[in-house]
Amino acid sequence: MPEPEPLIEARRLVKRFGDFVAVDGIDLRVRPGEFFGFLGPNGAGKSSTMRMIGCVSPPSAGTLRVFGRDPVADGPAIRARLGVCPQRDSLDEELSVRENLTVYARCFGIARREARRRAEELLEFVQLTERARDRVEPLSGGMKRRLAIARALINDPDVLMLDEPTTGLDPQARHLVWERLFQLKQRGVTQVLTTHYMDEAEQLCDRLVVMDRGRIVAEGSPRQLIDEFSTKEVVELRFGNERTDAVAARLGDRLTGCCERQEVLPDRILLYTVDGDATVDAVHQRDATPSSVLVRRSTLEDVFLHLTGRTLVD
Repeated sequence: MPEPEPLIEARRLVKRFGDFVAVDGIDLRVRPGEFFGFLGPNGAGKSSTMRMIGCVSPPSAGTLRVFGRDPVADGPAIRARLGVCPQRDSLDEELSVRENLTVYARCFGIARREARRRAEELLEFVQLTERARDRVEPLSGGMKRRLAIARALINDPDVLMLDEPTTGLDPQARHLVWERLFQLKQRGVTQVLTTHYMDEAEQLCDRLVVMDRGRIVAEGSPRQLIDEFSTKEVVELRFGNERTDAVAARLGDRLTGCCERQEVLPDRILLYTVDGDATVDAVHQRDATPSSVLVRRSTLEDVFLHLTGRTLVD
C-alpha cells in the first residue's frame, strides 16, 4: 500500500529572527496517526518549529504544508483543525473547570449543546468530572495540565500539539498524563510533542527528531536511535573520593579494549558496551577497583547527550 500523505511536511524550513537563525533548513514529515517528537536542548529550534506549524509564526524560507495547505495563506483553516496544549497553561482561572471547555468551544463555532456534551466526555476522559464545577485557580498542577489537554481536544482536532506537557509535574501526575496521551494514540490521534524528558519521548513517541542549533541531527524511532548512536548497555563506574580523571589517566588505554566508547565525567566513568557483565569482569582484570558499579541498558538520554553534548545551554 502507498504511504499516506503526511499531515505535516517541511522542506528546507528556515526561521530567522534578525541575524539569528533559529531553524536552519530542516526537513520533516508527520504521518497520520503518528506520535512524533521533537527533542533538543534550549535554543535548539523546537519551539520555533512548533510555532510555524501552529500558524502563529511565518517561515523565513523553505516550504511548510500542514494538511496540505500553506500556513501563511490558510492559517485560520489550519488552526481550526489543530489542538494546542502550550507549555504554560492559558486556562481562565476565574471560570469553572467545565466553563473553560464550553467557553473555549464557542471559539470554534461549536453549538452550546454539543459543547456541553463534548466537555462532559472530555472531563471523564481526563478524570476531572468531580471537579467540573470548581474554579480552576485552586487545582493542582497535574489537574490543570489534564484540563489543558481536554481543552485542546474540544474541537476534535486532526493533530494535537503538546509543548512540554508534563513539565513541573510530580511522577504520579506525569504518568496519568502519559496514560491519557497513550489512549489518544490508540484512538489514532496524531500528536506532536516537545519534551525535555527522555523517558517521556521513549515511552510515547513512534518517531522523533533530535535538534541542535537549529538543525536536525538525528531522526528515527527511539529504538533505532539507541541502536545507531549508543550501545546495548552502559556500565557506570564510581571510585569514591578518587578523581575519575586520575583513574582514567592511570588506566590509560587499558579500558579501551573492553568497551566501544568511554566517557570520563567528574563523578563517574561511563563505558558503552554490548555486554555489561563481561565489561565489569574486564575492568576488574585491569586492576581497577571501583567503589560502585552499575550495569544498565542504554537509553534515549545517552543518545541525546552524545549528540548534543553535556554543556548547559542558556
